Amino acid sequence: MATVFWDSRGMVLLDILPKGKSVNADRYCETLDRLRHAVRRKRHGLLRSGVVLQHDNATPPHGKTYKGMA
Repeated sequence: MATVFWDSRGMVLLDILPKGKSVNADRYCETLDRLRHAVRRKRHGLLRSGVVLQHDNATPPHGKTYKGMA
């Protein structure tokens, strides 16, 4: 499975889930950490001005809360 994050300028992050693995709360948080680093690298200054994520309507994994993008 692939998770793709993009904006009007193009793809920011492509995260591939290894075969046989599933998305759980830990994996979801790891992906958001990767996204934060990718935004810092590819979209300089964007984290200071604010980031809005549009999630699918699927229920996110439960188990622990992600603290945010900052």
